[in-house]
Amino acid sequence: MRDLRVYVETLNGGAPGARATFYSRRADGPFYRWLYEEEVGSWRFSRVHLSKFTMRVLCVTNWGAVPTALRARLGEHYLE
Repeated sequence: MRDLRVYVETLNGGAPGARATFYSRRADGPFYRWLYEEEVGSWRFSRVHLSKFTMRVLCVTNWGAVPTALRARLGEHYLE
């Protein structure tokens, strides 16, 4: 997907027991936070306002580190 970046939090990236949380942003658009909801069995997103977090705690992640189900959800979310 063109101009799409996926981020993880640097503070708990890979920490044992940490919930997998991803953030996405396409071009200069809004940021979205992605969490896996086990009860529902799918990835859910919410829009994140820049005032709620600082960019210093996020780092770009490798596309290969993004779970397959989340990749599919991102494809649905960011239709070209």
